[in-house]
Amino acid sequence: MKTIKRRNFLKIFAFIGIFGGMAVQAAYALVKSFFPKARYEPPQRFKVGSAYQFTDGPNFLAKHRIFVIKEGNKFHALSSICTHLGCNVTFSKLAQPKEVTIHGKEIEEKWEFHCACHGSKFFGDGTPYTGPAPTSLPAYEVSVSAVDRQLVVDKSVEVDSSRRFTV
Repeated sequence: MKTIKRRNFLKIFAFIGIFGGMAVQAAYALVKSFFPKARYEPPQRFKVGSAYQFTDGPNFLAKHRIFVIKEGNKFHALSSICTHLGCNVTFSKLAQPKEVTIHGKEIEEKWEFHCACHGSKFFGDGTPYTGPAPTSLPAYEVSVSAVDRQLVVDKSVEVDSSRRFTV
């Protein structure tokens, strides 16, 4: 039987320890890469389609949880998420347009939004008028893509609810 000198034993032990540790770290990094910590959220700026594909009035886009509202050749976008507890609101067309005063302005309303969860109701511009919703539905910036002339909504930019984009 051959004896190993102490110096050779330490060299072998150090070699196994260093490369074994590197192998464990590499395996750990590989396994960890399968479970990223990043949360994947949908983009805040997205194309919603051509201006011609929308009908007059609110058009609900479930994928983005927004209403794209067309009034003639003017567009604006409102969130479909109730400001009370985050339920989706729906819209209903009024049988007869009615005159309402919102922030001191007379406006002719043709539709309104309703939250079925807790009864909040919003005027057509997103302003709450009954129920527990504390604030208006957020209005988002609308623009047109220079590349393909599609409408673009940017949910990272909130605008005044009276702002309209003309096509």
